[in-house]
Amino acid sequence: MQLFPCPFCGPRSESEFRFGGDAGNHRPEGFRDVTDGEWTAYLYERNNPRGTANEIWMHMACGEIFRMERDTVHHRVAQSAALGEGGDDDGMAH
Repeated sequence: MQLFPCPFCGPRSESEFRFGGDAGNHRPEGFRDVTDGEWTAYLYERNNPRGTANEIWMHMACGEIFRMERDTVHHRVAQSAALGEGGDDDGMAH
């Protein structure tokens, strides 16, 4: 069992979390102006990095959504932060 750090509740079992997608995958703006290709990219094209990944996660126990940076090779979590923390738009301190 792996422990994930919820920024609101602390370390908890990975079974309490749900993956929300790649951080930075923003929904296209403009209902009528979005092309089929843009919707396809938004819905289906995902990063699959080897190494550091920035992702959105939800802690199902508290219902909070947050950003987590983790290593996909070694399964280590570098940090997690509430969305909007860190003084920049992406929510993570650099």
